[in-house]
Amino acid sequence: MSLKAFHVFFVVISTLCALGFGGWAVADYQRTGRGSALLLGILGFAAAAALVWYGLWFLRKLKNVSFL
Repeated sequence: MSLKAFHVFFVVISTLCALGFGGWAVADYQRTGRGSALLLGILGFAAAAALVWYGLWFLRKLKNVSFL
């Protein structure tokens, strides 16, 4: 597995973790009504969006490098 392939895999896993955390925090906000949980949820979704942007940027930057 190349460094490029590992990097893409790591960004995908990190995005899924950020989405999961954001969902968990929003669910906690619905259950408890704490504003801090909502803020954490929004930050989790923002981090997921930033990771998607970074992943696309990375793939465009290294489009000529093989995954092998």
